[in-house]
Amino acid sequence: MDVEKLIILITGTRKGIGNQLAKYYLDKEHMVVGCSRSQSDLEHENYSHYCLDVSNEEQVNNLFMNIRKTYGRLDVLINNAGMASMNHTILTPLSTVNKLFDTNFVGTFLFSRQAIKLMQKYKFGRIINFSTVAVPLNLEGEAIYAASKVAIEQFTKILSKEVGSMGITVNTIGPTPVETDLIKAVPKNKIDELLGQQAIKRLGTFEDIINVVDFYINSKSNFISGQTIYLGGVFK
Repeated sequence: MDVEKLIILITGTRKGIGNQLAKYYLDKEHMVVGCSRSQSDLEHENYSHYCLDVSNEEQVNNLFMNIRKTYGRLDVLINNAGMASMNHTILTPLSTVNKLFDTNFVGTFLFSRQAIKLMQKYKFGRIINFSTVAVPLNLEGEAIYAASKVAIEQFTKILSKEVGSMGITVNTIGPTPVETDLIKAVPKNKIDELLGQQAIKRLGTFEDIINVVDFYINSKSNFISGQTIYLGGVFK
């Protein structure tokens, strides 16, 4: 779609990666819709924020109804919202499993499903999902977290086939750890162990992630779908 301003929906924009993505695309003069469980302090004339639970179907449907009324279309969906948990499997309560899958996978499913309904009309769309290098590295203590992200990767592959004829691409990015609240509670030795398994032994940056997202969004990337790019020189 040859438009100067894209309508971009990003989940989890209150802080971290989602917040940085929102600021980046606002600086590029696109229209950005963001959401999180609580209010955001991000203020911009082209930004609108919604408080919701990404796994709540009614709340998600209401958000998309507002996007349809306000903009009439959606060009890009970035499913960034997620949560992590480091626990040995036998020490992991069921409530944690449910929260991880609800936020990471169910949220991705609900937003993708509704986004496609808006995108198909114009035969254009970009859906970008988030995985993690914890998947190919098979990190101990992250079995449930990694499993929720594997579900996203498989969902991405199959969904890309289902919507390919609609002009919609679906891809995934698998970041290495970035200095966000998500990893503050992770012991340093665990981070060092992870970095030691990467070809490029450093933490990721917001710029690293934005670079891949930009690549997926680019109009010239219309032949790239169903893929996962891991950062840091990690591969399956």
